Formats: sequence, structure tokens, C-alpha cells
Amino acid sequence: MYDGTPVAVIGNGPVGQTTALLLARWGLRVILLDQRPGREAVGSKSICQQRDVLDIWCSVGADRIVHEGLAWTTARTFYRDRELFSWSFADPGRSALPACVNISQSRTEEILDECIAAQPLIDVRWNHEVTEIAQDSSGVTLTCGSDELQVAYAVLCAGAKAESLRRQLGVTFAGESFDDRFLICDLRADLPGWETERRFYFDPVWNPDRQVLIHPCPDSTYRIDWQVPEDFDADAERVDGRLDARIRMILGDRPYELVWQSVYRFQSRCADRMRVGRVLLAGDCAHLYAPFGARGLNSGVPDAENAAWKLAFVLHGWAPETLLETYHDERHAAALENLEITSATMRFLAPPDKAHWTRRRALLDAALADPAKVADVDSGRFAEPFWYVDSPLTTPDPTRPFPGRPPRGQLPTPGPGIIIPDTPVPGGRLRELVRDGLLLLTTTGSSRLETSAPPRVLSLTELGLDASVLGARPGESWLIRPDGHVAAVLTDSQSIPTAVHRVLTGS
Repeated sequence: MYDGTPVAVIGNGPVGQTTALLLARWGLRVILLDQRPGREAVGSKSICQQRDVLDIWCSVGADRIVHEGLAWTTARTFYRDRELFSWSFADPGRSALPACVNISQSRTEEILDECIAAQPLIDVRWNHEVTEIAQDSSGVTLTCGSDELQVAYAVLCAGAKAESLRRQLGVTFAGESFDDRFLICDLRADLPGWETERRFYFDPVWNPDRQVLIHPCPDSTYRIDWQVPEDFDADAERVDGRLDARIRMILGDRPYELVWQSVYRFQSRCADRMRVGRVLLAGDCAHLYAPFGARGLNSGVPDAENAAWKLAFVLHGWAPETLLETYHDERHAAALENLEITSATMRFLAPPDKAHWTRRRALLDAALADPAKVADVDSGRFAEPFWYVDSPLTTPDPTRPFPGRPPRGQLPTPGPGIIIPDTPVPGGRLRELVRDGLLLLTTTGSSRLETSAPPRVLSLTELGLDASVLGARPGESWLIRPDGHVAAVLTDSQSIPTAVHRVLTGS
């Protein structure tokens, strides 16, 4: 039984905000800490939010992110002035949510702040820098200046610069930094035909031997990323007119407004541990990726969801504390996969030596004439949910082997470890039914679900769902976790307790 001791969330960025809102949704008290004096609404920063992240935000009342975001549907990749290929998002579940929206991180944070302000279980404290973390078997002690806070658990969402706190926890953050830099500009302009497309250019005449990425955003704003040399001087370019000339090469003589600009050098890093006792690491504090594929915030928000439901199950007494170790098992595996994918993209975008440059040019030249070569052109595989097929919480189904990553923009067939399609059901969406405990979806309606966690049993028939949406077979029961991932597909009702025990304990 939950005793009311709060959970601390350290870091009031979008991952920390989401963590706090999800914990409060489970009825837990939260102290949300940040060392800054207040919100800094500067620049677009993270802009691409995919459907599964939007679904999580809708569950905490932040559906305005969906409504205000710009939904784009098609990604086009060009080599110089010719289109190599394009792809569009698949939607087997016919979700009411768009596959992706673009919206500035600052606006996302504003909307999440309003949700937090309406949640009495969340205590927001700015100007609270956590300088020390100590823990024992009964809780966590956080030092903030002269104050000490006693909490049950802590989720560290303090971003990439939380090196001191990682060091105190004994966590390493190995990886690499890329030499090339990227100029990012938010521009307001009228670009007919570009409003719903992401455009990626290899070696355009207006940025030879490098890349340009163009994303549409709300209010006729476009985010343009140029890959630039290591010695690039943004201030000098702005003063002497080279920045305007650079923009004009893309926009022509259209009028535009420069809303924001910045220069970044990207890193690829991953913490060796995402759980240290009663402290969980999430978001940029645990992993950093190059942005091509939008896997940063789209990975941090699922970190938040995974941490929140497991902390809730433990604190409410529905699961043993050992469940928390599966947070590391699942989200560290997700981080490593994202690192593998984004690092491969960066090696293609910024080849490390002359030989790699030569091979890249040869491949791009060949892809113009041979469509079979297109599959090897890497302009960034867009974010997708991680599939917990190897998780200790997942009961395998030998009849549904995981085939591996599907083609760009596609999703795997539902099965153990895969997130269920967000298909419509009477009064809403299927994903909305999974968030309050464990859900058993049946093809017969005769199964029972006995668990200490809140249980729910629904038949596909009473939901009005065709079994083909899941690929469910007669006589099956599908055990669904609070994050929408399939824990087990069962044909024998006697095996349900074993699968439930596994999803609550990892054994």
C-alpha cells in the first residue's frame, strides 16, 4: 500500500515533465526539481514527435500537442537536384493520432507545464540544484543547497550535463563526439508544397559535399539544418551576409523571417547503467543520439513511461522491487539500438576518412541509376518504438518469431514484445484502455485475470474489433502491459497466471 512518500524527478525538461505527470496519473506524489530559475522558451530544439509519444502525452491531458503540431506524412531524400526515394508512414491500426507532428520543444514544454499546474500531486521547485544523491534501502536523500529532501525513489532527467550526479552514482557515459557541426535555423516563410514533407538533401549545390535537412513546423515556420565545417563561424556569416545568401539558395527571393539560429556538435553516448538502486536515469541523462531520425525525445518519453508504471506498481505493492531492474534491461537495450542506428547514420553523413567519402559518393551515384542501391542510402531511420521481444517480462511465442526491423516507415506484426496498434474502439482508441493496469484481450471472452495490479478483461467481440487487427487466432488471450506492449499471447488459460507473474517480476 502506497504510504504517500514522494518520488523526486530531477530535471524539468520534457522528459522530466512527462515522468512527473505519469507518476501523478498513477496517484503518486512527485517533487519536480530543476536548477534553473524558470522556463527558457528559446528555439525549436526537439521538434519531431512520433505517434507513440503523442499517445503518452494524450494520456496525461496534453492532447493540444497533437492539435497544434503540424502533421507531416512523407519523407523525401534527394541527391544533388534529383529525388532518390521517398517513404510515408504506415498506419495498420488506423489511429486517430497522426504518425508524427512537428512542434517546437518550447511549445511542448508550455503545454506540459499547464498540465502540471492542474495536477495537485506535483510540487514544482525551480532554483533547486541537486548536488548530492545518497540512498539506502529505505529511500533517497537529495541535497539541494542547505536543504535535504527525503524521497522514495528518484528519476534523473537532468540532461546531458548531469555529469556530477552520474559520477556520484558510479555511472559512466561513454561515446563519441562528431567533428562536423550543424547550423540550425528556424525560418518563417511561405513554401507551397513543402508544408507536409520532410526533405533531406545529400550534396546539394548550395552545400557541396554536405547535407541539408528541411522540416515544416506550425505557423509557416521551417527548421533547416545545414551540415557545416568544424571551423564554421555563425556570427561572422550573419554579419557579412553569407547566412542570408545561404538561406536564399534554398528559398530564392521569397521574403522570410529568421526566428532563431544555433550551431551544434552532436554526440553519441550511453550510460552503462540506467538503474542504480532507487535512482533511474532517463532521457539525455542516459543517452545522447545524433538527431537524424528524431530518436532523442522520442526515446526519452518512453523512458519516462517505462519508469513510471514500474515505480507505481512497486510503490502500490502490486509488484516486487525487482521489477525496477527490468527498467534497465528494457530501456538500456532500446538505447543501444538507437545508438547503433543513429551512429551508422552519422558515419554515412560525416564519413570519418577519405576512403569512406569515396564509397559514399559512389553509392549515391549508383543509387541514381539503380533503385536496388537506395536501401543502402542512410538519411536517418525515423524513430519507432522499441520492441521488447527479448525482455524478461515477455513470454515468447514460438509461432510468432520476431522478423527484425521492418522497412522504413513500417511496423512489425503484433506479437509478444510489440506495441499494439492504436486502433479505434467505441468511444476512443485501443491504447487508451491499457494504461490503468494489466489488460487481457480475448477472442472468446471466457478468460480470467487474477493479479494484485488493477486487472481488466475485454473480448475483441465486445470491443467491436476484428481479430485481424492484432493477428489474433481463435482461442487466444493477449496480455497487455500498461505501456501497450504485448506481454504474452496465450492459448491455454492455465498459463495466464505464469505470464502475469512474469510481467510483474521479470522471472
